[in-house]
Amino acid sequence: MQIIDQALMPKTKIPVIIIGASSIVKDAQLPAYKKGGFEVFGILNRTRSKAEELAEEFEIPRVFNNLKEAIAAAPEKVIYDIAIMPQQYIDILNELPDESIVLIQKPMGENLEEAKLILQTCKEKKHIAAINFQLRHAPFIIAARELIKGGLIGEIYDFEVRLTTFTPWGIFPIIALNKRLEILYHSIHYMDLIRSFLGNPNTVVSKTFGHPLKSYSSTRTTTVFDYGENTRAVINTNHDHHFGAKNQESFIKIEGTKGAIKIKMGLLLDYPLGAADKFEYCLLEENKEPKWVEYKIEGSWFPEAFTNIMAGLMRFAEGSDVTLPTRVEDVIHTMEVVESAYLSNEIDGQLLKA
Repeated sequence: MQIIDQALMPKTKIPVIIIGASSIVKDAQLPAYKKGGFEVFGILNRTRSKAEELAEEFEIPRVFNNLKEAIAAAPEKVIYDIAIMPQQYIDILNELPDESIVLIQKPMGENLEEAKLILQTCKEKKHIAAINFQLRHAPFIIAARELIKGGLIGEIYDFEVRLTTFTPWGIFPIIALNKRLEILYHSIHYMDLIRSFLGNPNTVVSKTFGHPLKSYSSTRTTTVFDYGENTRAVINTNHDHHFGAKNQESFIKIEGTKGAIKIKMGLLLDYPLGAADKFEYCLLEENKEPKWVEYKIEGSWFPEAFTNIMAGLMRFAEGSDVTLPTRVEDVIHTMEVVESAYLSNEIDGQLLKA
């Protein structure tokens, strides 16, 4: 069986100006844009020396001192790639020219109120704006979506994401200090992903936990989505499994009435080194024993998903695609799920006594 696992590239590649020079820009975005053949017109960062280092490493021709300077030099059609902390999004979105094309790093604000302001600002400025939820665009997710769209696994009744790994949060020093760590900066990927397959849940139940020997606000979370009596969707994340690689887990499993898909996300194993991905599917056949088939997927979450989400934004901007999956108008619902999870963490839970 031939499975589509790659995104379509745009007919016209729009130049990109990157705002920020963080590790995600260096490790994912710039390698992804190079892989996709996208032109990085210029880069800017509050600390100019960091932008200069990346400009030298990735042969970016221009380093700007500030956003005003970048806007003045920008081509007529350009994508502004905002890759900084969420507290600065509103100011930047307001400073950009009306009707700009914008890719904004997730999350869409620190909370739902900020997300609403971002949405309102983008509407008022008439920006074409997407949030960088790149997991939706990972090759193994594209492949899974193709199988599901084709009806091959039937009706989805179980969607599980499980992570049992050791994440060295110290390599993200600013993010690690956040009072909303695990859900807002990690589980949010899977919340957005589940929504992209199953739609908005009826309700959410969630509990997030810290670690007795660590100062991080939260490093383990369980979240359950309510999609009715027959459909289970659950996220279990544990970033504290520092007991070696043997029993680490990192997978997405989707079960349907006709078959199932299991995806091993190798990136999160032995992070940041990572391991190989694995894509398997099982299609039920009458009077035959279930058989799992491994399919070789080209590319992974890093950097291919970052290539694909930028390609999708370019295709939408040029008119090749009529939909923009991670547009701010859609991602506001992911932020609703995130906020609901935090509210659930605070107020849910009862212990009945006889």
